[in-house]
Amino acid sequence: MRIGIIGIGHVGAALARRWAQAGHQVFLGVRDVQKSNQRAKKLGYLSKVKVVTVHNAAQISDVIVLATPAHQADDVAKKIGDVSKKVIIDATNAVIAKPKPYQHATEALKALTGCKDVVKCFNSTGYENMLDPVYNGQAIDMFMAGDSERGKQVARALALDAGFAECYDFGGDAHIPLLEQLAMVWINLAIVQKHGRNIAFKMLKR
Repeated sequence: MRIGIIGIGHVGAALARRWAQAGHQVFLGVRDVQKSNQRAKKLGYLSKVKVVTVHNAAQISDVIVLATPAHQADDVAKKIGDVSKKVIIDATNAVIAKPKPYQHATEALKALTGCKDVVKCFNSTGYENMLDPVYNGQAIDMFMAGDSERGKQVARALALDAGFAECYDFGGDAHIPLLEQLAMVWINLAIVQKHGRNIAFKMLKR
C-alpha cells in the first residue's frame, strides 16, 4: 500500500518506520524536503521512506495520514489537492487547539477536501507505543472512530501491520470526541500523574 504521512513529528516518524518495516511504500509529506531528508537520515530509515512535498505525498498515495497538530488541518487541506477518492486517517487530537470553526480535524478534512472516507485513528497513545506496541510479549490495542466503513477497514489493517493486537471501533463521527478524550486519559496518566510514557491500553474480555 502507498501511504502518505503528512508531518514528520514523533507520531509521523514512528508510523513511517513501522509501516516501512511491514513492506508498505511510505511517503513523508513535508514543507522543507531538504531539511526533512536530513532528519529522516538521522532516524535511520531514509532507504525505506521517501520524503516529498505535502502535495506529492497526498497525490501519489492510496492512504493519507494526517500527523500534524490538529489546528493545521485547514492548511494541509489547501495543499494536498484533489483527494476525494482516497482514504484519510486523522491521527491528531483537537483537545487543545481546534481547526476552527470545526470540532476536530476529521470534520475539517471532510468539509474541506470532499473526501467521505476520513476516520480517526492512531491518536490515542504515545509515539513510543507506535514504535514498540508490545509489552511483555503481549501487543497493545489501537482504537478508531468515524462514519466510513472503507476508512475503518484500512485503518484496522494498518494498525495490525504496525504491530497492534486489535483496532477497536468506537463508532461513527459522533464518537470522535470520545476517542480524543481517550488520548487525554493517556496523557493524564502518563504525564500529569507521572506514570511515564511507557504505559498503554489493552481491552480484556472474560
